[in-house]
Amino acid sequence: MSLINGLPAHVLLVHFVVVLIPLTALALVAAAVWPRAANRLGVLLPSLALVSLASVPLATNAGEWLERHVDDDPLVRKHTELGDGLLPWALGLFVLAVLVWWGARELRRTESAAGGSSRWSALPVRIVLGLLSAVIAVGAVVDVYRIGDSGAKAAWHDSFSKTAHAEKDGDDS
Repeated sequence: MSLINGLPAHVLLVHFVVVLIPLTALALVAAAVWPRAANRLGVLLPSLALVSLASVPLATNAGEWLERHVDDDPLVRKHTELGDGLLPWALGLFVLAVLVWWGARELRRTESAAGGSSRWSALPVRIVLGLLSAVIAVGAVVDVYRIGDSGAKAAWHDSFSKTAHAEKDGDDS
């Protein structure tokens, strides 16, 4: 993918990543530590994680196309290198989302078969999934921030004035 409506596709596709990865991370942590959230989210959790995962290579491939069509710049190279590291985080979010969804589903099934009593053996699994989910979620969100920050620096360095220009033609805005 290269252009969308005359604009580099990366500039548009990156917004999916910037929104979906943190949203997935938040939903994953909520579902992992709060069984009621896992039950309410249901299959939406792994579906959201799958869409988030798919958005990463789309934005990355479009970014690599864009990198070949701009001047060579160390800030762009740094942004590209950082962007290449997001896929494992997104994959981790997806795998954990599937595990949390499946675990919540199995717990509901087990509880309904046992007449509503909770099994103690499920608690250690929930604790481990909660901790792993928190670690992967934080890592993914921090990585998205770092990538976005480097991309903004690459796009905007030396492209604006730190002082306002004089008003033109009576424009007050």
